[in-house]
Amino acid sequence: MNRRLSIAPMMDWTDRHCRAFHRALTTRALLYTEMVTAPAILHGDHQRLLGFDAVEHPVALQLGGSDPDQLAEAARIGEAFGYDEINLNVGCPSDRVQSGRFGACLMREPQLVADCMAAIKGAVAVPATVKCRIGVDDQDPQVSLFETVDACAAAGIDTFIVHARMAWLKGLSPKENRDVPPLDYALVRRLKRERPHLSVSINGGIANLDEAEAHLDDSDGVQLDGVMLGRAAYHEPAILGEADRRLYGASTPDVDAFAAIDRYRPYMAARLAEGVHLAAMTRHMLGVMHGRAGARAFRRILTVEAIRPGAGLEVVDHALEAVREAEARRETASRAA
Repeated sequence: MNRRLSIAPMMDWTDRHCRAFHRALTTRALLYTEMVTAPAILHGDHQRLLGFDAVEHPVALQLGGSDPDQLAEAARIGEAFGYDEINLNVGCPSDRVQSGRFGACLMREPQLVADCMAAIKGAVAVPATVKCRIGVDDQDPQVSLFETVDACAAAGIDTFIVHARMAWLKGLSPKENRDVPPLDYALVRRLKRERPHLSVSINGGIANLDEAEAHLDDSDGVQLDGVMLGRAAYHEPAILGEADRRLYGASTPDVDAFAAIDRYRPYMAARLAEGVHLAAMTRHMLGVMHGRAGARAFRRILTVEAIRPGAGLEVVDHALEAVREAEARRETASRAA
């Protein structure tokens, strides 16, 4: 699996509708689900928790948990649903995650992480991977990151996505943990330099494809295997329309915002016919016109009109027309000047 670009698992954001929209922009990037806990899968509605559209491939299921047996069974269920990868969350800093002994707090228990990963790997034929932080609280990241990776590698795991920040579980909110702890990209590059046989992708604070390309530059002798984008891909999804060309060398044209929405349209129509509310799908599109004339009107129309009962694709058409009109006005004014 080519991991040069992946879109981070983000709670309340990367649901199946978001992933289908991102796929309309890039055919190559690896997509991730929101984290789903193993107990929820074992005891919950599988279709609601795990259902996805075939258009999303390649797509990975991210699990949360710390019980190897539960994780193994959840992984089996995920593989049966057709996911291309099973990933373990060893990075989420939320209070709920801490109380459940999973997520970032597992950085303190590298052998438990390895046991969990061994169980997942033994349960499925698809890749089993880890997404982790570089450490938590008072840990020395130069020790904690390597201990976690080495323990998992000893269990046969070879693919790691590293969010290049500590998680400060004492004193910072989950939101603050996404920004306040300083980034240490050099440590992730050191991991790859010293463990060249492992696949190492970097995550955290990467704002655009220019920065993604810089991380993939091997001029220092280190060739990272991939870059994971998070909030940048969500808030300005149009940048993904250049990813296939810039990061994968595709000869196909870039996908602009209008083309992406056109590609997304059959998916929206199918979900509307199933009773899904339009706003559940269009909320992931709000940033796609970022920087274009009419972007504010586009967001306002989708925000206000998509929530109305019975709202359909005519709302999307209205929002698109607002952008076209604004761009035409700007072009007319530019010519007149």
